[in-house]
Amino acid sequence: MKVSGKPGSGLTAVVAVAAGFLVISGCSSDSSDTASENTDPVEETGGAEVVDIFDAIFTERSADCADYVNTYDATVMDLQNSIDFNADVVVTATDTECTFTSNSVPNHNFNDESAAFAGGQAGATITATDSVSVVTRTPQIADNPTPLSQEVKNAIFLNGVRLDILSAGCYRPTSADAGADGNVNIGCASDADWLLDPLSTEQKFGADEHNAHTQPGGLYHYHGGPNAMFDDNPGSDGSPVIGFAADGFPVYGSYFYDNDSGLVRKAVSGYTLKVGSRGIQSDTNPGGDYNGIYNDDWEWTNAGDLDECNGMEIDGQYGYYVTDAYPWVMACISGTPHESFGNADAGGGPPPRQ
Repeated sequence: MKVSGKPGSGLTAVVAVAAGFLVISGCSSDSSDTASENTDPVEETGGAEVVDIFDAIFTERSADCADYVNTYDATVMDLQNSIDFNADVVVTATDTECTFTSNSVPNHNFNDESAAFAGGQAGATITATDSVSVVTRTPQIADNPTPLSQEVKNAIFLNGVRLDILSAGCYRPTSADAGADGNVNIGCASDADWLLDPLSTEQKFGADEHNAHTQPGGLYHYHGGPNAMFDDNPGSDGSPVIGFAADGFPVYGSYFYDNDSGLVRKAVSGYTLKVGSRGIQSDTNPGGDYNGIYNDDWEWTNAGDLDECNGMEIDGQYGYYVTDAYPWVMACISGTPHESFGNADAGGGPPPRQ
């Protein structure tokens, strides 16, 4: 794998990994201290040097999770609270699978002024949360895709933070917690009618500039593309791998090489906003015109590049792509999710969700 610093990072260092498959460019303005703070994960990976991935832009497109084996860290800041955190990620591999062990702290600063973590509680910040995710090295497309649910996290990014597309908010005007629009932010099941899409709501469920926020217990997680790890300057083949889905298929950034046009361009979602009215407003129907704030406002019409799960095959390799519109990263799981992606492996059990 290769990563490079964002413009202005002021550092270019190269670290060769023992297996010879991984080359990384450092990307912190001060990587020497953070690279020496964490020594235990180095031993777990056979003595490889800890790699600082603060604000890293990844460049590797390998779909084999074993090509990302290493120990990574980063010193990052909660911007609203001016608190430093240390991100720890260890990737190991066997002949059949890879294991991502992390503390769920991202490799970039978080909680900027646009965010309102944990329902807007004053001083809310993240809690480092141990997470172990196992990724198969031989993913297969299943006969039928697995619907997204709140019981299974969707993907693990290379910075060790999980992707959870679905919210637990929905239209429930009879609830004491409902707002003026009849919506609640927590307490709704995955199959609830009129489930809210966090990134389509005005406040994005308090998400920061990386489309991530915290659950009430402090677990940091993404609801869409992380706006980190890849940028708008892809290589000639498109955006890099930025993570792996629960079924083992890679998650790419937004760009791919379009064989038809000969251009590198952004992947376009196949979902379309429904036209017209939702119907008469009631206790079970929010009424009004479709505007995209609910998952049910969208339908897959095959109008873009991607399938119903927001993935496609390029040169024989299937993967999911970050998109600028719903469903943002994934709408279902094309293969079979590994049991380690159940929410119970992060924090000891399914926590209250947003």
